Amino acid sequence: MGIFDKIKGELIDVIEWTDDNTETMVWRFPRHGNEIKQGAKLTVRESQSAVFVNEGNVADVFSPGMYDLYTQNLPVLSTLKGWKHGFESPYKAEVYFVAMRNFTDRKWGTKNPIMLRDPEFGPVRLRAFGSYALKVGDPYKFIKEIAGTDGRFESSEITDQLRNLIITRFTDALGESKIPILDLAANYDELSDFIQKKINPEFQELGVEITKFLVENISLPKNVEEALDKRSSMGIIGDLNKYTQYQTANSIEKAAGTPGGGMGQGMGMGMGFAMANQMAQSFNQPQQQRTGQQAPAGPPPVPPQSQFYLAIDGKQQGPYDQAAMQKMAQDGTLARETLIWKQGMDGWKAAGEADETKGLFGAAPPPLPPQ
Repeated sequence: MGIFDKIKGELIDVIEWTDDNTETMVWRFPRHGNEIKQGAKLTVRESQSAVFVNEGNVADVFSPGMYDLYTQNLPVLSTLKGWKHGFESPYKAEVYFVAMRNFTDRKWGTKNPIMLRDPEFGPVRLRAFGSYALKVGDPYKFIKEIAGTDGRFESSEITDQLRNLIITRFTDALGESKIPILDLAANYDELSDFIQKKINPEFQELGVEITKFLVENISLPKNVEEALDKRSSMGIIGDLNKYTQYQTANSIEKAAGTPGGGMGQGMGMGMGFAMANQMAQSFNQPQQQRTGQQAPAGPPPVPPQSQFYLAIDGKQQGPYDQAAMQKMAQDGTLARETLIWKQGMDGWKAAGEADETKGLFGAAPPPLPPQ
């Protein structure tokens, strides 16, 4: 084979990308001297784009399909000069294949806790993490702004920058939302949608789109979570006195079943009863007595008022308390001769004769002297 055939065979006839590396975003087609033969075949598969670059300028962007390459198909390259040989003239161009598929399961998370003010718990620190999916939305812009002339650009080369942008926007959005900590779990979907819409314009400036953004967890520091668990436990327990008695009874039962002879069992039960009695008394005492403070003296309980029944027009009415009886005596409903009865009386008596009600009537004047 002569030198002419050798040179001709080195020119590229088929341009394609079949690499199965799932992390490669941009791959430059390798060729000697960047020479592409006129009429070469270009194969662009689904989820790919092919970008032709000549002398630093993007000549064209090819979507999925099969193409026969001629300078007439590439306006920017139509003015290029081919070799002065006796076969089809080649032209020079760099070919970059861009993966247009989704790159899923990208992780994000806060390196340091986020300081927030909660309406119920006050100042708190939160950590958050989740995942997102991205894809190249504009291959021309992506190569221009991010990949450059890198022969193989991996997703790991951009994820750190994107993650920092996500965390900054997420922290700002979470602080502005004013959502209470205990209500955050009910707003994960809303937060995810809001963050995705907020950061997508900034990603698109780099030729990238966020196709899915998920907030998976927002958590408190471990010691705060333990305190919150105790608070929740107290709410579930309810009556602390009954819970203590229940726990003590279980302890006594376990002590009674422990091997060690009758004396050991008796001592265990005795100590259990004594402890239960002491704890019950402690919980039943007022707060001032448990803390060593002198409880203030209070008045004795108010004695119950008597209830009276009346016989009016041959019918029983009532019961009435002392205040009601006094009012009826004032308006004339209750007269001295009205029969009354209350618990403890032998029978019905006139109101003016019963010790409990005769004071409701003023003193009667003495009889007039004889004329």
